[in-house]
This record gives sequence, structure tokens and C-alpha cells, in this order.
Amino acid sequence: MDDVLRFALLGLGLGALYALTAHGIVLVYRGSGVLNLAHGAIGMAGAYVQWELAAHHGVSYWPAVACGVLVSAVLGVLTHLLVIRPLRRASSPARLVGTLAVFIVLTAVAVKRYGDSVQLVPGKLPNRLLTIAGATVSEDRMWLLGIAVAVTVALHLLYKRTMFGLGTTAVAENENTAASLGWSPDLIATANWALGSALAGLTGILIVPVIGLSVTGLTTLLLSALAAALVGRFSSFPITLAGGLVIGVVQSELTRFGSDVTGLASSVPFLFIALVLVARGRALPLRGTFLDRLPALGTGRVRPVPLVLAVVVGLVLVNLSTPLWADAITTTLVFSLIILSIVVVTGYAGQVSLAAYALAGTGAFIAGHAAADWGWPFELALLAGVLGTVPIGLLFALPAVRTRGVNLAIITLGLGTTLEAMVFQNTDLSTTPGSDGIAVGKQTLFGISVSGVDHPQRYAAVVLVMFVAATLVVANVRRSRTGRRLVAVRANERAAAALGIDVRAAKLYAFGLSAALAALAGVLTGFRSTSVVLSEFASFDSITALGLAVIGGVGFLVGPLFGATFAAGTVGARFGDWVLPGLSEWMPLIGGVILILTLVGNQDGIGREAGRQAVRVERRLFPKSGAVAREAGEAAVPDVHRAAPLPLHVRDLTVRYGGVVAVDGLSFDVEPGRVVGLIGPNGAGKTSAIDAVTGFTRAASGTVRLGEQDVTRLPVHRRAAAGLSRSFQSLELFEDMTVLDNLYAACDRPGRWAFLTDLIRPGSRPLPAQVLVAVREFGLTDSLDRPVGDLSYGERRLLAIARAVAASPSVLLLDEPAAGLSDDETRELAHLVRRLAEDWGMGVLLVEHDVDMVMSVCDEVVVLDFGRRICVGTPEEVRGDPAVRAAYLGDLEPEALA
Repeated sequence: MDDVLRFALLGLGLGALYALTAHGIVLVYRGSGVLNLAHGAIGMAGAYVQWELAAHHGVSYWPAVACGVLVSAVLGVLTHLLVIRPLRRASSPARLVGTLAVFIVLTAVAVKRYGDSVQLVPGKLPNRLLTIAGATVSEDRMWLLGIAVAVTVALHLLYKRTMFGLGTTAVAENENTAASLGWSPDLIATANWALGSALAGLTGILIVPVIGLSVTGLTTLLLSALAAALVGRFSSFPITLAGGLVIGVVQSELTRFGSDVTGLASSVPFLFIALVLVARGRALPLRGTFLDRLPALGTGRVRPVPLVLAVVVGLVLVNLSTPLWADAITTTLVFSLIILSIVVVTGYAGQVSLAAYALAGTGAFIAGHAAADWGWPFELALLAGVLGTVPIGLLFALPAVRTRGVNLAIITLGLGTTLEAMVFQNTDLSTTPGSDGIAVGKQTLFGISVSGVDHPQRYAAVVLVMFVAATLVVANVRRSRTGRRLVAVRANERAAAALGIDVRAAKLYAFGLSAALAALAGVLTGFRSTSVVLSEFASFDSITALGLAVIGGVGFLVGPLFGATFAAGTVGARFGDWVLPGLSEWMPLIGGVILILTLVGNQDGIGREAGRQAVRVERRLFPKSGAVAREAGEAAVPDVHRAAPLPLHVRDLTVRYGGVVAVDGLSFDVEPGRVVGLIGPNGAGKTSAIDAVTGFTRAASGTVRLGEQDVTRLPVHRRAAAGLSRSFQSLELFEDMTVLDNLYAACDRPGRWAFLTDLIRPGSRPLPAQVLVAVREFGLTDSLDRPVGDLSYGERRLLAIARAVAASPSVLLLDEPAAGLSDDETRELAHLVRRLAEDWGMGVLLVEHDVDMVMSVCDEVVVLDFGRRICVGTPEEVRGDPAVRAAYLGDLEPEALA
């Protein structure tokens, strides 16, 4: 019992430090909406400055502490001003990578100057032994607890009782509104970055007497701090303190009583993150902007002649290279494979995963044991490692079903770190007797020796061929139906689901393919020597890999080669040493600086510019008369394709948001070939009704039937596949695609095995008949190869409806389709809506504020007021209804209904 209490008291001191670190993360998040993954590195910098001043320059302890804290504060301000502020209109993942770039730079500088060995640093807090309830504990742990409580109280009062705190809260809620009231969001953010980073420096200085001073030790505190901040919802300082203390106590107790399970104690932060996510049933807090811009994507097109020439030249260079250069080529290519896995999951699917190295290590682990324990040859062990990692990748993907972006990055990093601690660092699992790893011997491929030890040139050639094959697979996916679905999910999950795309399946597929590619890289890395050493697969190296992916161009197939060039041990590093001896030692720092410059100057990376130059050269050498997309639009247009005649029946539809009833017992029918209007004043519940019918809200009750099928409990994508299609008031187009690809995303219906066949053969087919008709009817023939961003507002409106029509629905639900259109455009749209019903046989539910349009085009009109149906009938009957006139007096002039 004394041991339980003693380790609980020790855990309180450790948890206090977690809480202090988490407070700094919360401060930065509240002030700028940025999750600072460089927080631990900033604290590490302050701790090293304090140590160097005190240990080597004769500065007394407390002035050195002040200098360390000041340096951390300055680093925080510089991070905001030079990195984050220029990225304020970038996507949330781009801002995340910005903080990762700072992390890379600071850790590279620290390793270059101090190395990564652990320094024992004496503390200045009293360290007498105290006896509390029979348990003995050092007094400094109680001091740490007291400091954490004092800081928590001070921060709580600062943000609750002062104008600065109120201003920070206002900016966190709504930056534009706060700015209109005189608060400067930029000044607020700068102040919070300074305060949060200063707290990081103070925490780093306080914790080094407990855990020792090292680059790795201080930066890996991040997960524990993030877990505590998550418990406090990134806003509450007292709850964050409580979360940090609980994590510290649990870790301390498991260190004492759970030591039989390797890595269990260090896995506690991730377990807290996972438990909180499941318990709350929603994503971690996240703030973004409607102007978020995702990185550009390549087309995935493969040019055979340049590819063959490049492979031949590569094989010749490998054959002529020395063993050292062959080893550098191998390192470059396996690193490129890891980045290629990031291109799939992050570039194409938009899921920010920091698990690449954990999955690579898993592949090496499985293949290594297949070779060492079961005597499998290299070919079968490689296949086992790749296929065996796919289910692990799917497990990593499960959090992606509930969250994405920065939130997903935290979870995958935690899961990868847990895997590293419990498996890779477990000597019982990661080594074989008499070896420093898993002994696999020298490798042969189909009877030919390809050992990386005896024949490094042969091994490099094998890796080159596998890299090219993997790149061709990814290129096929990009051009395929599956690839279009991944990009659609990346651009807009709501719109993708509304078109019948299974968002969950798309994410699982991206993670599975990414895991296979990472595993291939891991196996090739491990088997280059006679032992697979799992310490090469540190989870935090995934941060560096993501950064290099961004440098190369995370959406482009050539990006991995460009990005890998800046990694240590690659061709780029060796060439740098050849030009300037010793340059390779600076490659991590150079890569971090280039990453920052890339984010600020060109988020699309080197691959985007390389692709543009290749297109220019190709156009000069092989001029073409027209685009493929235009040819698709000019194909023979058949007659109108009539929809399957399925009526929509809605009964007793009710939508509640807490205590607010948005829709109250609504019933209506939409028959094939008829247009039903749904009108009402602002806030009447029209859009809520469409959301409920199409499955976009869980707060609904009632019955929705399409034909004879009850779709009430079906998810969004299955309702869409059954024949319910919709447009959105906010359009929600796929901005990363052309007009043609937007239409293909709607009409593509991959077969059961498409996810596999698309790996080998992308498969392309002409636009279906109904889509060709929609292209002609909506005047999009000449715009098929144009990016969506180049369209006018009116064209975007038409594309949104055409895309919904391309899904061949039986019932089409249009949400404010005429919003923002001119009178002429509105009349043309009304004519098209009428034709969809009469010529195409669709049932149309039209939600529209333009009452004139509704009355002119609809067969029946349903009127809502405060969520209740107050009238239903023909347009003439509705015009004369007194209840309708009374409901509209607050919104419209009475003449609008005349």
C-alpha cells in the first residue's frame, strides 16, 4: 500500500509538468486556433539555453532560467509571425505542417549542437525526503504540484477576469466579429504564442532534473501534454490540470506495477486520447477558415517514353555506382516509398496521418519473423510483410471515420508511438538470440543473390524496380474511379456522401494502400542488411517524412523523389558531401528550413512546378488539337434518359436540436414527374428538412420511404445510391477537380472488385448517356476541362445541379438553387427544373426563397412556419391562404404572393 501511495505522489509531480506543458498548448490554441506540435521543441530550446548558460558560461541559476524562458517566448513569437501568420489562409493541415517544420528545425539545431545523449541536470527545488501517510517522496515533486496549481489559478483568473482574457475568448469564438469590436486577432495571437511558449520553456527547465536533458526526451512529452489538453477541451485550465495529474499518476503506477508489459506506461497518453474521443463521440476541437486551400494534385498521368528512359538510366547508374553510392540510392528510394504512402493517404484522401514509420516498421517486423522463424524466402517474406501490414493500417484508419485533419494526426502519432513502445522496443519481440535485431541473413531473389551486404548494386536495382512498380500502381489509382472518389472525399465529405460515395470505405482504402506501400519500404529497409533492426523505425520520424512530402509536393507522383533528396543518407546528402564535405550533417536542418520556405512560398511543392515544366515541354514537342475532356463533351448526345419512377413519401418528420424543434411532424409526397416546392420564412426549417430526408442529421425522427424501400435508417451514401440526390445551398463542389471529374464522381459506380482492379488498370469509360444530356442541357460542353475555380458563380450553380442529376436519381432535392442568380438566369433555371420533371421523369423537391420561381414551376407547394406545415396545395391555393400571407409578412412584401 505504501508503494501505491508513493508512486501516486511521484506521479502527481510528473502530471503537474504534463499539465504545465498542456497549458502552453491551450494558450496557443485559444489565441490562434493552431495546434502547436513544435511546443515540446520550443520548451527543449529554452531548457538547453538555461543549461548552457548555467553550466558553461557561469550564469547563476535564476538569471539563466529567465534567459531560457525568454528565448522560448521569442521562438514562439517568431513561429507565429514568420510561419503561421503567412499560412492563415492555408488549410489546417498546412498550418499543422508549419509547426512540424519548426519542430524539425529546432530539433536539428539541438542535435547538431548538443547531440542526443542524456545530460543529468541538478534541480534547484528542495529535494528533501518527505513522509506523507507513511509514503516517502521527494519534496521537489510537491513543489512541482504547487507550481502547477498556482499557474493554473493564475491563468484561469487571467482569462476569466481580464480584458485580455475576454479578448482571447472573443477571437477564439469568431475572429471577424472580434475584429469588428476593436480586437486585433493578430496581436492576440502573438501575445498568446509568447505566453504559451514561455510556459513551454519554464516547463522544460523544471522537468529536466526529473527525466534528464535530451532532445528526444523533451520533444516526446508532446503526446502526454496533448492528452491533458484534450481532456480540458483545449479551453479549461483546471480540467487540463486534472487530466495531466491523472495521466501522471496512472503512468507512475504502471511503471511500478505494470513493468512486465513493455511500453504500457508510455502508452497511457494515447489511451487517454482514444478514450476521450470515443466517450465524446466527436472530433477534437479544431478551428479553420472557409478560405482553407488544399495542396494541388497531379493528374496521375504516366508518360511511357520518359518513364522507360528514366528507368534505363537509373539502372545504368546503379550498375556503375560504388557501394556507397548504391547504398545512398537505396536509401533515397525506400524513403521515396514512405513518402509515396503519404501521397496516397494525405495527398489523395486528405487524411493527415503520422503513422508512416510505424507501419513501415510493422512490415519489417512481420517479414523479418517470416524469414527468421519460418525460413521463408525473401519473395514470400516481402509479400507477407506487405499484406500483413494492411490490416494494421485499417486499424489506424478507424479513428479517421470519426475525425480528420489535425485531430487525426494526433491520434495516428499516438498510435504509432504506442506500437513502437510496446513492440519495436520490446527485445523479446524485436530481436533474435545472438543478433541486434531479427536475423534474416543474406537475401536471394529467384535464386540470384541480391544481398545488400555483398551486392549493394543489385539490391539497389531491385528497390528501383519495386519503387517504379509502386509508383505505377499509385498512378493507376489516381486516374481511376477509386481515385476520383478519394479526391472527392478529400475535397468535401458531405458532397461525396450525397453522391453515393461511401466515405468510410474510401478512407479505409486509402489507409490500407498507404500501409502496404509503407510496409514495402520497411521490408526493403530492414532486409538490406542481415538483421532487421526495428529501432530504425522511430514513430516521430513520421513528422520528418510528412515534411519532406510537402517539400516534394504531397499531391504529385514525382514529389517523393524530390522530397527524399533532403533526407539524411540519401543521394542528395551524399552529393552535398561531395560538393561541400560535411554538408550531410546539416541535411535535417536544411530540410526543415526548406520546408518552411516551401509552405510560405509554394504549398504545392517542387512537384507542381516540375509538372508544369514537363507539360510545357510536351506541348512544344507534341502539340495537340484539343483536350480529352472536350472530346467527351462533343460525343454524340443521345435522347433524354428517364429516371426510375420512384415516389418519395415523408411522414411525421421531426428534427430536434437540443430543445429547439426545427421541423415538427412534417409530411409530404414527391411523385415522379412532379415538382414540389418547399417554402417558408427564414428559419422555418426548410434546409433541416432536406438534411433529414437525405440522412445528414441524426436528430431526426419519422419515416422516409423511396418507392417501396424504407430508407429511414440508411446512411447518406446508401440513400443516394437508392435514388435520392441533392444539391447544397453552399454548392459544395469538388474544388480540386475539373468539371468533368465532378461529373464522373457523381456517375461512377465502381463494381465490387474495382478497389483491386483499379490498382492494375484504371479503367475509363465515356460519360453515361444521362450525363451527356445533362452537360448539354446545362451548357457545360465547353467547360468540361476547366477547373471548378475558374467558373463563374452562375456556372458553378449549374454544375452543382448537373452533378446531382448525373447520379441518375429518382428524386432530386434542390436547396436554394437560384440563390445569387440574375432574373434571366433564374428563369432559365426554372425552365431546366421543369424539364427535369417532365422530360426526365424525376420527382423534384425545390427549396427556394424566390417565391415567383416556386409558383411558376411547381405542381404543388408545401409551406413551413417554425418547422410546422401550415399549408399545402397548388400554387393558386397557396397564394390565397391567409396563414401563408401572415407567415410571410415578416419576410416578404404581400405582393410577392399575389
